[in-house]
Amino acid sequence: MAYRNKTYVAFDGDNDMRYYQLMKAWKQSDNTAFNFYDAHDINSARDSSQEESIKRQLRERMANSKVFVLLIGEHTKYLRKFVKWEIELAIKKGLPIICVNLNKSKQRDNYCPSSLDGQLAIFIPFGNKIMQYALENWPSSHEQYRKEGKTGAYSYKDIVYQRLGI
Repeated sequence: MAYRNKTYVAFDGDNDMRYYQLMKAWKQSDNTAFNFYDAHDINSARDSSQEESIKRQLRERMANSKVFVLLIGEHTKYLRKFVKWEIELAIKKGLPIICVNLNKSKQRDNYCPSSLDGQLAIFIPFGNKIMQYALENWPSSHEQYRKEGKTGAYSYKDIVYQRLGI
């Protein structure tokens, strides 16, 4: 059994790589509290690899993850090959899902992939403070909501953003 302490980040590698890179920069910055243990550090799935080889490496990453973060951009809902598969695997594994809207929306919007319809997930805008808050708090909320049989899209109340200075 793998020690699950990683954050699995799924995104549109063709269009939204800069947001993932920015997350990594937040992690390395000395003046922010943002931190996550990146599952992408486990292995290197490359576009030049065969699809099954890539999926095998992605499964390994997810097996070591305690939370699934989906960066949602304009094209994310149209991605069928890997992102849809990653979402479905996260759901199957029961991982807490944090959906990060790159358009800064605080709730589920039209860019969300349909594979998340009816699934328990929190929706937040892209930003280091709210993302850190979600990484620290959503997993326990997710666990409680699952025990209560709750599903669907959740979002934080405005008071949370006010407390964070957002």
